Amino acid sequence: MKKLIDTKRKEFLKYLEDIRGYSDLTLKSYDESLQEAALHVELIEEDGLIVFNLMPYRIKIAHLNSKTISKKLSAIRSFVEYLNDNDLSVILKADDSIKVAKTLPKPITHEHIIEALAHADKKEKLIVTLLYTLGLRISELSSLALVDVKDEWVRVLGKGNKHRDIPLLATTKELLDDYLSTSLQKKFIFEKNGEKLSENTLRYIVTKVFRRVGLKATPHQLRHSYASELLNANAPISDVSELLGHSSMATTQIYTKLGSALKQQNYNSAHPLCGVNK
Repeated sequence: MKKLIDTKRKEFLKYLEDIRGYSDLTLKSYDESLQEAALHVELIEEDGLIVFNLMPYRIKIAHLNSKTISKKLSAIRSFVEYLNDNDLSVILKADDSIKVAKTLPKPITHEHIIEALAHADKKEKLIVTLLYTLGLRISELSSLALVDVKDEWVRVLGKGNKHRDIPLLATTKELLDDYLSTSLQKKFIFEKNGEKLSENTLRYIVTKVFRRVGLKATPHQLRHSYASELLNANAPISDVSELLGHSSMATTQIYTKLGSALKQQNYNSAHPLCGVNK
């Protein structure tokens, strides 16, 4: 039984990569969760059904935070759904949902981004600028090809192999043209030895740029900054959702909560009756 499930696991990961278009990082996370679970989940055959008893596994991971547990269980649920869609009858036992507290995004302020760019070289500046002015995921930046860039638009391949078109600022286009005029790229915007630059390498470059000015920052925070700046400037949430490549507008709405939280913070620090300066 375990051998069959392991074979199906490999097929599932191949499906996520080829059909669903999942990033390397997401695939790695799914694979690690499923392999870890395989060591602890109890497999039972009952009346032609395969039962995944998650209780031993849940006991094993109980010390982790709720968000991590939820992600691991989500990977298992997706795998079981795939199995049921592919000629196996599987049910989950001890599959109670984990309540995860919703945390607000932590964007980098425009001022801090400008400060970091002032200390960046040409390549670093372009990487940060593309993330900030296009709202890209790091996987999307890694896969960004020369043919995807036009004079005023960039075509991005996002999650689920879905394309979206994002306006390209003239200043960003100038940076891009300047960088490409002195590089020997063949297919991708960022390459090394003819292959696209890895997500990890791009991520390291971004963290290094902000570390120079004493900030701890990630590429995804630049995506948060992009969304927050647009919404704070009264861009329609439906447009921002489309630009970010969100499958649901509900995902984008968390940024409106961030805006409200910042307004509350500013109010608390400014209104005389709040007693902050007393």
